Amino acid sequence: MPILADCHLHSHHSGDSDCPMERIIERAIGLGLKTICFTEHNDFNYPDSPDGEPGSIFLLNADSYLYELIQLKEKYADQIQILFGVELGLQPECFRQNAVFAKSHDFDFIIGSSHVCHGKDPYYPNFFEGRTEEEAFREYFESILENIKKFQNFDVYGHLDYVVRYGPNGDRDYSYEGYKDVIDPILTTLLEKEKGLELNTKGLAHGKDFHPCRGILKRYRELGGEVITIGSDSHDEKFVGASFDHAAETLKECGFKYYCVFEKRVPQFIKL
Repeated sequence: MPILADCHLHSHHSGDSDCPMERIIERAIGLGLKTICFTEHNDFNYPDSPDGEPGSIFLLNADSYLYELIQLKEKYADQIQILFGVELGLQPECFRQNAVFAKSHDFDFIIGSSHVCHGKDPYYPNFFEGRTEEEAFREYFESILENIKKFQNFDVYGHLDYVVRYGPNGDRDYSYEGYKDVIDPILTTLLEKEKGLELNTKGLAHGKDFHPCRGILKRYRELGGEVITIGSDSHDEKFVGASFDHAAETLKECGFKYYCVFEKRVPQFIKL
């Protein structure tokens, strides 16, 4: 396996997972990974779900999370490197809360992500109701640009085209070329602010492309982007390191020679 670091993992400390941290660690060791980074969710102002589940489940108890991570880090120190990360759900109205949270602990790695766009998560069908799929996708991409212009304390942007995963037509009618007018400003802004990009393999588990798709990965590299992390976005042990061989091949095809692992918020470049 050419990629030996999974930098996007969720355990029972995230509101949408019940998987013990230790089970994920042992799976990673069994796969031969050298490094993992837990990136538990924290989403301020996440709305209650249409079926009534409270949005507060995505508020992270970072102290409890860190306490367990330190114990496991010591236990497995001679077998795998375990890093302390967080996935911050970005919304413009939450930028002050996110700024305080990002400084509240000495995180190794911060993923900035968009799970909520103007009060709705594309995970739920109501995000797409009453408009075309293209209109929904464009609103989502425009909201990302709004987020990264307002908030900067993150290291990479996660699953940039997450919205496509849940579109009514999946990625059948989607391509980078069809949305380049709204995606290019995102990529150039990330580069101007010296932020990286995540290659998230979870889309393949949904029968779709990586997040972001190959077209975006290639364009990011063409624009001079080099900082890229790899994450399975696994919420249990089954998908740890999923499709990493495929990810390595795709990155090489797109012109990348290295992938990154962040430690103490500093990227380490590792040859593919």
